[in-house]
Amino acid sequence: MNVLESTLNIDFIRGTISGPRNRDGIIKVKIRPLEKKGELYFQLESFTKTQAFHENAGCGEAKEIIAEYMKTFRQMQIETVTENISVLTSKKGKVTIQRKKRQTPGKAADLSHNRKKKYILEEGVYVPFLKDLGVMTEEGKVIASKMDKFRQINRFLEFIRDILPELDRDRELTILDFGCGKSYLTFAMYYYLHELKNYDIQIIGLDLKEDVIRHCSSLGEKYGYEKLKFLQGDIADYDGVSAVDMVVTLHACDTATDYALAKAVGWNAKIILSVPCCQHELNGQLSAEKESVPDGNGPDGRCVLRPVMDYGLLKERFAALLTDGLRAKYLEACGYETQILEFIDMEHTPKNILIRAVNKGEINGKAAREIKQCEEFLRVKPALGALLAGQGEMTHNEEKTD
Repeated sequence: MNVLESTLNIDFIRGTISGPRNRDGIIKVKIRPLEKKGELYFQLESFTKTQAFHENAGCGEAKEIIAEYMKTFRQMQIETVTENISVLTSKKGKVTIQRKKRQTPGKAADLSHNRKKKYILEEGVYVPFLKDLGVMTEEGKVIASKMDKFRQINRFLEFIRDILPELDRDRELTILDFGCGKSYLTFAMYYYLHELKNYDIQIIGLDLKEDVIRHCSSLGEKYGYEKLKFLQGDIADYDGVSAVDMVVTLHACDTATDYALAKAVGWNAKIILSVPCCQHELNGQLSAEKESVPDGNGPDGRCVLRPVMDYGLLKERFAALLTDGLRAKYLEACGYETQILEFIDMEHTPKNILIRAVNKGEINGKAAREIKQCEEFLRVKPALGALLAGQGEMTHNEEKTD
């Protein structure tokens, strides 16, 4: 492809390959230049629905990799110092190239391999709620002991930034934050969406602790955040709204996460962001000693997994992964496009899984059948399944054919 010959050089700033013809594999590729041992390389970051992969290649190899990608993708956008380029490919392989000269030259890319992280909430820029929550000083300097929290807040906002196209800008949006706690992330959501992105939103933070709610309410009033409210209450019993656009549940303990997810599905929420915590329920169910299966209907999954089940630490971790995997699959069955993402580095906390789900409105019978097979094999009954069945969600999904 001639366009690659002329652009993969020192003037290349960034590129994006998108529009896959098959969404079961790689769905997007980002390209950026970098320097290694004095030579020009290109980093290709490819994304599936659930994972990201990186590879570094020299100019020649990068051209071959990109050309191969373009056989199964519809478009590529390239930005260089001097021009913007669009490459479109038809089903029959016809390539259309559109070039537009820049009126002013662009800034050359930073070729360092370990570039300084650019945060949504920038270091050195004073944010009032971060100061009052003890994360930064009045000068905007992040307090050293709170750097992990600062990174966590920005990481969470990145997850929201990725799904902004799914949110309606033409009306007021309702966001519920179940188990908001000290509300670092609740304030960050409001600040980012309302103050920086100008979305019309109301956010409701819900928590059981009266003193926490009182403190957060006073801070919200101090900043003039009129559409940010904090209420004392239980996730399972909350019915203060009839429709919700986004549900956030961060570190809601054990089955409290399931109640929040079931509520979100019942409201037909467009976006769900959930960081589960303390997944004890299935660990308890897996502890039951049952060496045989009623009616001889196949192997008992607990026996098959004895090398894991006989070790408490491994069984606990397996149960936690099983819990969150089934939660994500239940959301798929209910029509959500679901990802499991790393929220924060494992070195900071083992509770680092975030479930992000976007409502696509397409009931997935295959996912429902996979859930049933898994639960029968391991003989477990997650709370979320029972809650969704009580709402009439799962019965319909199991009957749906693909």
